[in-house]
Amino acid sequence: MKQLFAEIFIWWHKQTFSMRVRTMFKGEFVGSDELGNKYYQHKKTNRRWVIYNGVAEASAIAAGWHGWMHHRVDTLPNEGDYQAHEWQKPHQPNLTGSRDAYRPQGSLLNSAKRAKVSADYDAWSPK
Repeated sequence: MKQLFAEIFIWWHKQTFSMRVRTMFKGEFVGSDELGNKYYQHKKTNRRWVIYNGVAEASAIAAGWHGWMHHRVDTLPNEGDYQAHEWQKPHQPNLTGSRDAYRPQGSLLNSAKRAKVSADYDAWSPK
């Protein structure tokens, strides 16, 4: 019951009810990634989509699948000829808004003081 409620009303969690129906009738499963996301392609057209494993966050698509999703390559990463580049890093969740978000020195949420630089603004004050 909880899953059905989530599919009807919560679009950012996995898939909606309408996406489940669309996937069932028009989708062809082409593979999944190490994060548990499932990738589909329309049976007749070249439309592609992903069903996320958890919260729908676009940055959670693996690097190899990103190229396929955006029609940059037509070969699937799970077909064996895909080689990740050395500069590609594993997925890290988006930490914006969380306790672990990046807060540089000088940020309002970081108590450390930023070192002065030559481009800092000096306010004018009349003498």
